[in-house]
Amino acid sequence: MKTIEITTEFIKLQDLLKFASLVSTGGEAKIVIAGEEVCVNGERCTQRGKKIRPGDVVTYNGQDLTVSYADQ
Repeated sequence: MKTIEITTEFIKLQDLLKFASLVSTGGEAKIVIAGEEVCVNGERCTQRGKKIRPGDVVTYNGQDLTVSYADQ
């Protein structure tokens, strides 16, 4: 599982996919999310703006992601 560090309270699902380089554009993120190809905590998610916080697990294309707060 890959962990992405964030410095904000949350990251939107579409931004997480782009930041983790699982998609190359926001348009691609929109398509895969709308196509129900992304799971959040084991459930299919179609909300591009879904707030992902530490502890959440995002699965796309066989890869698992989670987020953690960057040490400040």
